[in-house]
Amino acid sequence: MRFAIHGRKINENSLNCIQHLLEELRKHQADVKVSDTLFTHLQDSSINHPAELVYSAQTGVPDVDFVVSIGGDGTLLETVTHIRKKEIPVLGINVGRLGFLATVPQNQITTAIDALFRGQYSYDHRTLIETHGTASIPTALNFALNELTVIKKDTSTMIVAHAYLDDRYLNSYWADGLIISTPTGSTGYSLSCGGPVVSPQSSNLIITPISPHNLTVRPLVVSDQSQITIRVESRSDSYLIALDSRSYGVNSEESFQLRKAPFQVKLIKFEGDDFLETLRQKLNWGLDVRN
Repeated sequence: MRFAIHGRKINENSLNCIQHLLEELRKHQADVKVSDTLFTHLQDSSINHPAELVYSAQTGVPDVDFVVSIGGDGTLLETVTHIRKKEIPVLGINVGRLGFLATVPQNQITTAIDALFRGQYSYDHRTLIETHGTASIPTALNFALNELTVIKKDTSTMIVAHAYLDDRYLNSYWADGLIISTPTGSTGYSLSCGGPVVSPQSSNLIITPISPHNLTVRPLVVSDQSQITIRVESRSDSYLIALDSRSYGVNSEESFQLRKAPFQVKLIKFEGDDFLETLRQKLNWGLDVRN
């Protein structure tokens, strides 16, 4: 089998994890390529990896069977930008904090790799959103797994985000910004701004204002078959659009559209993986003396 591996913030803990992973893959005689970002860190460590087995994050992963992300959810989101539209299955190994997406703990690497080679896994298909209508965002990276965020560029004034749903006027959000989240992203930035937690398999998008001036404005859940159009007014000449962790400056005269992407992310699941259990563990649900 062919594997690609990506990691970014390398410390002693994650370095041991990478060493362990490479050893397990070599036991199975797998072909392994690493991202140029990860390779740079490996060169400063005791781990030896052939320079010819490196792929460019800028051009994306080659044709492989699996992509492994080592880090937290942020690293997995970055890994998705390497995969783009190829829908190559992703295995997330968690050496970060929460781990809603990177769910495999370090002490289960051997078990996880063995299960992959035995075919004992399934896919958790996750929706992405993509945006169109602005030249400021590269076409190859115009998508997000968690959320698209419209946010003011300076710290002094609000923006006004005029939102349209399938070309019908929805609302003008006077706020610091506006989040359009997938179900996957409902446990991220949207949640911290008062948005609902939405099951990953729900066919929805969540529109969540950031610090709205009108307190009667609340998050709204809409069908992911809808097209959302945003036109922003700002006292400055531009504002920011963030696709997950990637930010782009956009001219305030431009409007843009966003909708469900025609491709998905395939997260690898093993027996026992369950979203509700993840919620209880990561958000400490049920930790009450009355339970």
